[in-house]
This record gives sequence, structure tokens and C-alpha cells, in this order.
Amino acid sequence: MNNRRDFIKFPLATALTAVMSLTSLPSFAQPAQFLNVSYDPTRELYVAYNQAFARHWKAKTGQEVQFKQSHGGSGKQARSIIDGIDADVATLALGGDVDALAQHGLLAPAWQKRLPHNSAPYTSTIVFLVKKGNPKGVKDWDDLVKPGVQVITPNPKTSGGARWNYLAAWEFAKRKYGSDTQAKDFVSKLYKNVPVLDTGARGSTITFVQRGVGDVLLAWENEAFLALKEFGKDKFEIVVPSLSILAEPTVAVVDKVVDKKGTRALAEEYLAYLYSDEGQDIAGKNFYRPTSEKAKAQYDKQFPKLTLATIDQAFGGWAKANREHFADGALFDQIYSRR
Repeated sequence: MNNRRDFIKFPLATALTAVMSLTSLPSFAQPAQFLNVSYDPTRELYVAYNQAFARHWKAKTGQEVQFKQSHGGSGKQARSIIDGIDADVATLALGGDVDALAQHGLLAPAWQKRLPHNSAPYTSTIVFLVKKGNPKGVKDWDDLVKPGVQVITPNPKTSGGARWNYLAAWEFAKRKYGSDTQAKDFVSKLYKNVPVLDTGARGSTITFVQRGVGDVLLAWENEAFLALKEFGKDKFEIVVPSLSILAEPTVAVVDKVVDKKGTRALAEEYLAYLYSDEGQDIAGKNFYRPTSEKAKAQYDKQFPKLTLATIDQAFGGWAKANREHFADGALFDQIYSRR
């Protein structure tokens, strides 16, 4: 990523039918065809990773691989796999979206136990991105419900990152004000300050950093750092709230697809290599928090220190959180219909 135009063009690919990134080695008899269906802001990560993995796989097996990437809101991406896109692997924003694939018979119910750290090779969190100088004085979640502060966040019905945003705000309010009732009131006020809900995190980033809409962007940490890198610290700055949430993007082999295509060995190695020294280094360079101790030590200084709630402790896991907050007619629908 060398200039702004690179950052601009990637958000436009929100589905397989849109622009897809392609990585391949020189021609080889019958190179493997491989599709990674991922969530919105992982484009840059997997462009770099695919190049590294292609070299690794060629050295190990002699086979070349032609990679395709599909990106969009995590919930929409899960739906595309359920509807028939032949994804060899799903690298989505949250475990609940991969659970949906298992519920439709596309992979084993115990998928999360196949890889270390509950199949989350890297983690992230939610931070605030504001314009340089922080003109609205945003310091914490409380500032997002003030009159006149426009908040940019995607739609939790389609975006995994948006669900992390919502839940982080909810947990902040519950801890500060003492009850779910007060948390609901707080989050209701927050969404009254949201002028538009994009379908995915990258769309919200574009709305904020390029279109100039809003005063604060609720952002994946890696996306906020990428915005600083691409547009400059003279344009934007990151605000770290007092509390956020441990976001655990998860990865899984789509069993039904790889068994049909004959790509299981490739798919399993593709995900396992994310945990290698090279895979973890690529994650750190792309502003994801690595999970290996070696990479953590290397990249620890680039990440802010903050208190992180977890989905299991705060919300009883994704199944419960989705049922109570994001299912049709659940709390988010109740909140947003009244704004």
C-alpha cells in the first residue's frame, strides 16, 4: 500500500462479483484454485499473506496456487457461503458467523477446536478515529451520546465489526450505569447520533475518512492504524476509550466445499500457517494483534493498553449475544426502530 488510491480501491470489493484481489505464482500445470471469503477490512492482510503462503506451499508441495479473495460485511459474507459460494476457507469477523455455517451443515460443529486460540490466529479491538485535533473533544464512550456528535459505524445486521462496536458500547454503559436497562438507553442515544449505517466496516471508513461524514468513526483497531498510515497523522488521530472489547476474528475450513473440490490439505495448511512465525509477523505488520508470544513481544509497543471485555464473560458467548441483541426483533432492532 503506497498511496491513497490503493486504500480507496479496496473498499469497492464487497462481494465475489466485485473486484477481487489475485495472487499467483508463474504458470504451473493445474494450479490449485482457492477462495478465501473474509470480512471487510482484511484485504491488505490477505494480499500480503497469500503471497507468503504461495511461496510456502510451492516449496512444500511443488504446486502453485491461484488465490481469490472476497470481502464484505461478515454477516453478508457468511450468507454468501450458505447460499453457495465455494469458499475453501472462511476468515470472518466473529465466531457467531462461522457458527452459522456449521448450522447449515457446511462444517463441523466443533470447528473452533481445530486450531489454537479458539481458531483466532490474531485479535483486534475497537477504537475511535477522529479528525486531527479532535474538534469535538471525544475521549470516551460517554462523549458519543452528546448532542451534535455524529458517530459513524456500520450496520450490526450485516457487519461483524459493527457488532463488536455495539457490544463494546453496551458493556461500557452496563459497567458504568449498572444495568442492562440503562445500557439499552445509552446505546439508543448513541445510535440516534449515527447518520448512516454502511453494510461493512470498510464502507464506514470510506464514509468518514473520504466523504468527511461524521465526527468519530468506531473502527477496528487495524483499520484505524491503516487510515493513519494511508492518509497521515496530520489528518486523523486515534482515541482509545477506557473500555473496549477483545475482538476475535475466527477462521475455518469449509468442509463441504474442500471435500468437493479436493482442496482439504491446502485449506488446512493455509489456516495453520497463519500461526507460523511468518503468518504472525504479517498479522502484526497489518496492525492485527498476533497471538504467538514471539510476535506479541515484537509488536506489543504499537498497540495501546486498554481494558478489554470478552464476549464470553460479558455476553455469554456469541450464540446468546446474537439471540438477545441481533436476531430479528431483538434489542438492536428495538433500539434502531425507535431512533
